[in-house]
Amino acid sequence: MFKSILTSVLAATAMVVASGTATADSSKQPVTIVLVHGAWADGSSWNKVIPLLQAKGLTVLAVQNPLTSLEDDVAATKRVLVSATGPVVLVGHSWAGTVITEAGSDPKVAALVYVSAFSNKEGQAAGDLVNAYPKTPALGTIRDDGHGFLYQTEQGVLENFAPDLPREVAKTMAVTQGALAARTFTDKVTTAAWRTKPSWYVVSANDRVINPQLERDVAKMMGSKTTELKSSHVSLLSHPDEVAKVIEEAAAAVEAKQ
Repeated sequence: MFKSILTSVLAATAMVVASGTATADSSKQPVTIVLVHGAWADGSSWNKVIPLLQAKGLTVLAVQNPLTSLEDDVAATKRVLVSATGPVVLVGHSWAGTVITEAGSDPKVAALVYVSAFSNKEGQAAGDLVNAYPKTPALGTIRDDGHGFLYQTEQGVLENFAPDLPREVAKTMAVTQGALAARTFTDKVTTAAWRTKPSWYVVSANDRVINPQLERDVAKMMGSKTTELKSSHVSLLSHPDEVAKVIEEAAAAVEAKQ
């Protein structure tokens, strides 16, 4: 009799524990990855990273930046954040590092990932960062259209922007590039999200657009977990597996904190 009662109590306890575990697990919200492209590019620059993230079961959204000002690009990013469910890992490449630094203050954003990107302090513009380091080759292959927008020449894309991609791919990127408003170099960040959000950083050691030492220095400033790749500026296209792995690591850290 006693044995029967004890067995029933243990079984009931096990059910309560199992129920509690299920409730705890079900309370976790899936992490969404929001990808933000940089200068002289568009959302398709993430095309090699997106399927890798989706294969891991992650929800992925991509921003199409107008590249017309920091304010406009932050607004475009926040429109996408509205559609995100659960915590967000906000990822920025190149100029978009400045964008996610500002937009990352959104309460949905739980972590930041910088890929060959600027990262600013409050009151600091991308141009301030550029001017603090030796000039890179890509600054010499910029074409001003005379209407306030800057392009990379085809030579600039082939030799400086994406020299480790197949030539035909780089030539297509030169045609489809998004022009960057010159004013973006003077637009200043007002809130630096990395001060309150954990960050990861992918340094491109062979970058000819953003000085690699600038990348290392801002990563150190933010206290980012840093990965360095022997890559051009477009590591998201030339080293997609490694870039996706960093994003997945950030997503796993966010999920573990829930």
